[in-house]
Amino acid sequence: MQNKDNSVIEQLDPASSAQTSPPECADEIFLEGPRSRFAEFFTLLRVMRDFLRGFRTLHFVGPCVTVFGSARIQRDDPHYELAMKMGAAIARLGFTVMTGGGPGIMEAANRGAKETGGRSVGCTIELPSEQPANAYLDRCVRLHYFFVRKTLLVKYSYAFVVMPGGAGTLDELFEALTLIQTAKIKNFPVVIMGTDYWKELIDFMNKMAQRRMIADADLSLIYATDSVDEAIAHIRTKAIEPFGLKRVRHRRRHFPWLGERGLPG
Repeated sequence: MQNKDNSVIEQLDPASSAQTSPPECADEIFLEGPRSRFAEFFTLLRVMRDFLRGFRTLHFVGPCVTVFGSARIQRDDPHYELAMKMGAAIARLGFTVMTGGGPGIMEAANRGAKETGGRSVGCTIELPSEQPANAYLDRCVRLHYFFVRKTLLVKYSYAFVVMPGGAGTLDELFEALTLIQTAKIKNFPVVIMGTDYWKELIDFMNKMAQRRMIADADLSLIYATDSVDEAIAHIRTKAIEPFGLKRVRHRRRHFPWLGERGLPG
């Protein structure tokens, strides 16, 4: 680009920046705009590495139910206890509980699964403010890119449970709803828990339907309840029966030399 005094202003784009920047800046680098061919190719390899690590770590986790919710919820919050009960119930149903792997609601759901003898996995993300993995995970994959993480949280799941949360939880909720609405994934059940917290959002979705911004049928994509029993019954009806899921006694063989990692029986 040329300025008024005819001097040239070049876009600063050192090819080495993608290699030397800390991993928590991966999304920032990826989204900052076009860079050199080499830097873009290097970023592509890092994205592929994230996906490959995720695929190899999670290939044997079995059918999952993903629980979304805030990392800021404390252990004395009633929603923490609700998430623990939900995680335990999901595990007893035969699913692996999957979360973002962090604290708060994610920890509670993983803890509920783990303490009831179920299977528990997480997909964590590198952030400038450290968000450590919780202590209740059988397997955990740590990723650089948010969109890779969201893809993996959807890829292995037959149902989604949405607990109280902030912008990230809203993002994950509407990602799942949009994928179902546009038939990019099957009509998996989406359960919203903490109805008092989500009341205004549910009202707004009804308003969207009234204004014809979404179809009336889209409202049936979500099931709102505060009852663990009702949520589990809905998942059983909408996920287990339609997709023919059944318990198996044997474990699929994994090959460590391919980077594959099995789970406890």
